[in-house]
Parts: sequence; C-alpha cells; structure tokens
Amino acid sequence: MYDVKIVGGALVDGTGAASRRADIGIKDGKIVAVGDAPDQATRTLDADGHTITPGFVDVHTHYDGQASWDADLAPSCFHGVTTAVMGSCGVGFAPVRPEHHDKLVELMEGVEDIPGSALAEGLTWEWETFSEYMDALDRVGHVMDVGCQVPHDVLRVYVMGERAFAGSDATDDDIAKMRAVIEDALDAGAVGLTTGRSDNHRSAVGDYTPASEATLAELTGIAKAFQGRNKGVLQAVSDFDHHLGSDKFDHEFDLIEAMHEATGGRPLSVSLMQRDAVPGQYKRILKRMEAIAAKGRTARVQVAPRPIGVILGFETTFHPFMGFPGYKEVHHLPLAERVKALQDPERRTRILSERSEPVAGDGSMLPKLADDLLAQVDMLSMRMFRLGDPPDYEPKFEDSLFAEAQRKGIKPLAAIYDALLEDAGKALLYFPLYNYTAMSLDAVREMLTHPLAIPGLSDGGAHVGTICDASFPSFLLSYWGRDRPKGRIPLETLVEMQTGRTAKHLGLDDRGVIAVGKKADVNVIDMSRLSLGRPTLTPDLPAGGKRLLQGASGYRYTLVSGQVVLENDALTGTRAGKVVRL
Repeated sequence: MYDVKIVGGALVDGTGAASRRADIGIKDGKIVAVGDAPDQATRTLDADGHTITPGFVDVHTHYDGQASWDADLAPSCFHGVTTAVMGSCGVGFAPVRPEHHDKLVELMEGVEDIPGSALAEGLTWEWETFSEYMDALDRVGHVMDVGCQVPHDVLRVYVMGERAFAGSDATDDDIAKMRAVIEDALDAGAVGLTTGRSDNHRSAVGDYTPASEATLAELTGIAKAFQGRNKGVLQAVSDFDHHLGSDKFDHEFDLIEAMHEATGGRPLSVSLMQRDAVPGQYKRILKRMEAIAAKGRTARVQVAPRPIGVILGFETTFHPFMGFPGYKEVHHLPLAERVKALQDPERRTRILSERSEPVAGDGSMLPKLADDLLAQVDMLSMRMFRLGDPPDYEPKFEDSLFAEAQRKGIKPLAAIYDALLEDAGKALLYFPLYNYTAMSLDAVREMLTHPLAIPGLSDGGAHVGTICDASFPSFLLSYWGRDRPKGRIPLETLVEMQTGRTAKHLGLDDRGVIAVGKKADVNVIDMSRLSLGRPTLTPDLPAGGKRLLQGASGYRYTLVSGQVVLENDALTGTRAGKVVRL
C-alpha cells in the first residue's frame, strides 16, 4: 500500500522527455511506482488537468541566517522549491568565533540587504564549526531541504580574524588552516565552497568583502581541499573587473579557472548577466566556460530568467528621493503622514528643484551605485516602470516613466514622484539594472538556452527590501513556457533545467527526476493558473524588520519526501525538510 498516490496528471519527469500521462506511487518518502500505480494509498491526490514535476532545486539562495530561526523559508516555499542551497557569493554565518558575530552580521547586511537588527535578534548562534551549524539547522526542521556551502569570506574571518578585513594577503599558514576547515566541512556533508569577487559587494560599514581580492595562492590553496574527493561544487561570483577595462577580464577569469583546476575538476558555476557598461561581456564569459567544458571539466553558468533589478517604493530600501533634503525632512514619519506631506504642492515643487545628497558611504547599506543612480535619475527614468499587478517583467519603453513624462509634458523626476505616491504611497516601481540593455529579454533567452546554463541567482532570503527574485522558478515556467509572445521554451526543457540539471550539478543524485527509487519531492501544478502576485512589503522579520514577499497561484501540491508541505498555494504546517549532506 502506498502512503501517497498522485493520479491523472501529465508527467514532466525532469529528464527533458516529452510529457506523458502517469500515476505516481510514493512510500516511505520514495517514489515506488511511475506510470501504473495500481495499489491502494493512504491518501490519493487528484492531478487531473495538472502537470506533475519534480521539486525545484534552487542552487543560489541566502537563507543562511533565516534558516536558523525560520522553518518556512518564504518566499521560496511558495514557488515549488524543495531543495534550497545556501552560502552563495562567499557570505554566510559559519564557521564563526563568538567575537566575530557582529562582523558577519555587518557583512551580510551590506552585501545581501538583510536588516542587521533582524539578524542580530534572529540568529541563534548555536554553532562555531560548520558541522555544528548544519546540526543546528537540522534541529529547526524546515519545509524544504537545505544544502550548505562554505562561504570564503566567512572562512577568512574565522582563520584570520581582523586581518581578513584589513586587505591583508593570507599567509601559507592561513591558507593551510582554511583548507583544513573546508575539508572538515566537506567531511560533514557540505555541498561545496563559494567565493565572491565583486567590487559592488560591501559590508554595512563600507568595507570591501574579505575575500574580494584574494590572491592566486589563496584561491588555489583552499581549493585543494576538494582533491581526492568525488563530491562538492565550487561557485564564484565576479564582475570580472569590468570597470577597469577589458584587459582585466582575462586576468580575473584566469584566477577563477586556476581555482577550479586546483579542485581537481569539481563542478564550477559562475554568475552570468548582461551589464550595460559591457553588454557583450556575457558572451566572453560563455566562451571561456565553453573552453573549460571542452577540456572535459564540468562548468556551468547561473542565469536569471528575467532582468536583475530593483523594486523602488517609499517603504523599500531604495527610492530616488531618499537623498533629497525636502524628503529627508519627512522620511521619519509613518507612511500615511509622509504621503500627506509629500502631496503638498509646495513641498513637491521644492523637492523637484533640489539635488540629491549622498546616500552611500560608511554606515550605509547602500553601495556607491545608489549615488550614481541618483545623479542620473532623469535619464534612468527610461528604465523605470510601474511594477503592476500582475507584475510585468518585460516592459516596453513606452511604458517607462520617461515616456509618460514626455506625453504629459513634465520632467521625468516629476512623473516618478507622482507614481510613487499612488496607492496611498504603497506603489512599487521596477528598475531593471542588468539583463535589459536592449529593453527586451532576448539576451536572457540566449543565456537560458545555452547548453551550460542552469537557472540561478534567485537570492532567496537576500536583498529583502529591494528585490523578490525567489519567485524565479514560477516565472521561468509561466513566462518562458507559456506567456512570452515570442521565443517560448518547451515546458519539458524548463522543468529539466531547474530539477534534473540543477540536482545533477550539485551531485544530488537522489532527486531531480520522477523515477522509481528517487526521493519523492514533487510538484503538482495547474499550469493554466500559474502566475505571480504583486510583491508586498511584510514586517515579519525579527525586530520588526520588513521584507518583500511574493506568492504564486497554481501550486496544487508540493511534496517533500512524500509529505504534502503546500496545498492550494498555502503551507500545510508540515516540515519534512532536512539538511542535505553529501
């Protein structure tokens, strides 16, 4: 007798094979029948008219802190994710010494826009070593499985202390100690190692991230922890020094490739996006990754399925008026009172005549990029749009606030001001930063359909006041598989990309496909209804911290290890997730 039987659905099994009618039998958390499932079941789930897929495997999240106090891991839990991998971009919270708790909070607050007060109150700090961290997460019990990667920045602080933040090169002894810590973590089941080399990443007090300028000796020295092992992945994020000129690209990529070679050939993934300043750079990254793959090594690029952008609003982390003197006079007021003050014609006229004062720098969680944007806000209004409900993530130029201002005969800044005041000041604007150079997602399609691509960069748990990209899995299926006017991608391919392909990359051979013997992580989706809601700012973090949450419609069931954790788009209260240990 089965514990659960799913009947009447169209199976998209995660291998890329064509959809077919199949029933699924599940017992003891495993799939025991596919196709015909003749036995009786304790519970039968009707999937008639729905699509059955494996649970989604998200390779790039930042729930490292949240996972220590929150069982749900929203919003990923609402988007079919059954395995979330954390520790991305080199930041996280383990291993850690007690005297460095505050430093790691500042680092995560600055790099990933997670309120420091929420982290300070929510983090339980029941660990020092990486294995103790994984044990602590297991005690929480989560809706989904979580995988933990060793973050290079945190590793550096653990071994080097204050020298990690002072721009000091790691000594041979430092490197040996870091390598030993990685080895211990891999022995305990860590999924891999991550390093962050982006100059846009800063701590909350303006410091460069500890590992951003790590030397070749350090990168290759710590990567040797993988040698002789048949498990573990390497993940790297870099802007490839695009601000220093194209001659720096190959030097930076050579460092990452040397680090990869030092692992002995473990799977590598790097972030891929289109930057306006160097719109063709993503093609160079693809060529270098293709060259690595041609040598017989596993190399992947993590691709976002839509623009990587910022959500602007009077309650979000960033909006265009936060540096204006006239706005700063009222920014402390509750939203309703602030809106009333901003609607005053005299104040509106004064603010629109002002110049923004700096908002970045020491003590600010905003990068210098914020000041650059404010200095060009009129021009950048060509890339600012009302987000809409449902959200439009491929808006046209004529929908921009710049175009609206032209039609109305007003300044773009005035159009932005008025748009932000809509919906009693709760209106949200969408500002694509990357992946939207040509005002379309054609470049994203090129990246997504590259044979080395895996869906990634959702940043679930991070940038909580500026983005809500944990909805990527739902968007990938609904927009690219159904709604985009041109260039749609077959549903079977889209499912395989974020199930079988991502699981295989991570070495999670027990999941990612619907097949006998595999872990019963399953989604039952009404594809005719699958859609995203408008993000909402929700004050549910510790210490009253706010975050953007975005739900989805169309998830009839999500199962983790054969247990229904979500039904009709709502959590059931069942916590079937565990810490993945390779």
